[in-house]
Amino acid sequence: MVEAGWGLQPWEAPGSKPFKFIRSEGKTFPTHRCLIPASEFHIRNGDRRFRVTLEDGNFFYLAGVWRPASPDWPLSFAVVTISANPDVFFYQERQGSVLLRRQNMDWLDLKVAETELLRPLPARSFRVDEIAPRAPLAVQAELVF
Repeated sequence: MVEAGWGLQPWEAPGSKPFKFIRSEGKTFPTHRCLIPASEFHIRNGDRRFRVTLEDGNFFYLAGVWRPASPDWPLSFAVVTISANPDVFFYQERQGSVLLRRQNMDWLDLKVAETELLRPLPARSFRVDEIAPRAPLAVQAELVF
């Protein structure tokens, strides 16, 4: 396990934002695959935020790709995205590709076709809970003695 920055160096002009996600469609990932361990991921729908966990509460991995450090960018990774599964699709169209614990080596050792791994989990695989918005900090208008 290594620590890496989230976001690959952009190909565009210097100063562009790093890209944290990479679409799986039309691409192959024959090298530089990695696993991002997770117990949840967050999604947004308008001003509302949601926490997504596996229904059974287990942790999982997100399929990722990495690039080595360069003189002007650290070792970094991006999450591979797929179409959202039915649980997540209600909130947004895409999600990170979730790999169950038993699939971790399948992603790393290239023995299982990407098309078998980079696919949405079946309906009712996830639990989606709304994250309460942060309450504004109370401001004391004046001191009372």
